[in-house]
Amino acid sequence: MALPDQVVAGDDGAKRCSWGHEPADYAVYHDGEWGRPTTDERTLFEKICLEGFQSGLSWLTILRKRDAFREVFSGFDATVVARFGDDEVERLLQDARIIRHRGKIEATINNARQLVGLWEDGTSLAQIIWSYEPEPQPPTPTSLSDVPATTAESTALSKDLKQRGFRFIGPTTAYAAMQAMGVVNDHLSNCHVRHECEELRKAMPRP
Repeated sequence: MALPDQVVAGDDGAKRCSWGHEPADYAVYHDGEWGRPTTDERTLFEKICLEGFQSGLSWLTILRKRDAFREVFSGFDATVVARFGDDEVERLLQDARIIRHRGKIEATINNARQLVGLWEDGTSLAQIIWSYEPEPQPPTPTSLSDVPATTAESTALSKDLKQRGFRFIGPTTAYAAMQAMGVVNDHLSNCHVRHECEELRKAMPRP
């Protein structure tokens, strides 16, 4: 069944973007994480990796496997993941707790190596991602149909990261990551979280 196009009031009376209404996994993620700005390198790396694993699947699947992903990918510590080799790939392909997709697993290891390379060159992932923050921000969405799947900025970010050697980061994945990281605020206008996310965005120093 299709989701309602606007906010939905929960049992607690709070109005949420309809996708973040239920089940509880979605509500917790929607209220406490999605759209809240971050410049933390490990968090950004994790979000990019998980958005890549989500491609073709539901985000709920990823949320319910996230603890396992964090365990097998060493807390998304890029310096550790960058040292993974063929043995680790084969081990991960046998672990039913995660998405056993060779291309996505190998892309995560590759992206860790590219990220370590960025750091060695004096560049951060946060600097790259936040350089594509839209200015001005797009109009506040009032319904899910107002929220795009890609933007000019996400397309440019995807191209930039690919040129730097990153994989599994197309324009749609890049935009989903930008939403999750708070680079854009796509909470709907009547969502109870939108104002708080916007205040956090205003207060956060840009990298």
